[in-house]
Amino acid sequence: MSKPKESKNMLVGLDIGTSKIVAIVAEVLEDGQLNIVGMGHTPSRGLKRGMVVNIESTVQAIQRALEEAELMADCKIHEVFVASPAATSRA
Repeated sequence: MSKPKESKNMLVGLDIGTSKIVAIVAEVLEDGQLNIVGMGHTPSRGLKRGMVVNIESTVQAIQRALEEAELMADCKIHEVFVASPAATSRA
């Protein structure tokens, strides 16, 4: 089994939507361009109309999408940029 790639030249985006959660892993090239090297997606669980209604289900869905992206990209994810509906961020 090979050692996962270093994540220092990687960017990870996470889109938390009401219907699905998508994680994208991109390698930052020397010229600044991005090369998509991994993706994971799963149906959203625990969200309703942009609001978290079951935090455990939501966390599990996010973890699943990130794990799929890690496997495809052969890297370990440590940081992500997150996009989510504005309603989910209300206190």
